[in-house]
Amino acid sequence: MFGYSLEVIYLTILIVIGCCTILYLFFADVADASIDGIPFLDPAIILSFITFTAASGYIFEHFSSYTSLITFVIAIIIASIFTVLLYFFLLVPLRSAEVSLAYTDESLESQVARVIVPIPVDGFGEIVIEGVNGIISKRATSYHNIEIPYDAQVLIIEVREGTAFVAVYEKEAFSE
Repeated sequence: MFGYSLEVIYLTILIVIGCCTILYLFFADVADASIDGIPFLDPAIILSFITFTAASGYIFEHFSSYTSLITFVIAIIIASIFTVLLYFFLLVPLRSAEVSLAYTDESLESQVARVIVPIPVDGFGEIVIEGVNGIISKRATSYHNIEIPYDAQVLIIEVREGTAFVAVYEKEAFSE
């Protein structure tokens, strides 16, 4: 075809699509936003299908004695199977997973925590916050410069420079 053997064409396609895949890794957010919601037009699916087709075609063309048409049909079938497996067992679970388990200091403000190291007057103790991100422990000081005992519930007023400023949490005051 075009004066080249099919092995060279398959290998060239494999190299070009490999380069496109690397570019897609860098610019995936832009590409995903433009085609949001249509799984068969997803660039990751299209690139993987072409990669599997070219790789299978090259291997069968190089190591088998089948005709080129049979090799191409076998490559398409193998690529279809691998692409479906890749989509359902790798891409779907990755997209449905949590984006990040990170938290910001601002996201901790107004949360209720428990004191695990007593907070002295004008001193520091430690609190633990249980949330969707897991258990987070932070250095804490009293917002009103009062002593807060072990196992007391506190409300995080603000977080500055990694230190949580807390006040004793009174459920009755907030339940009305």
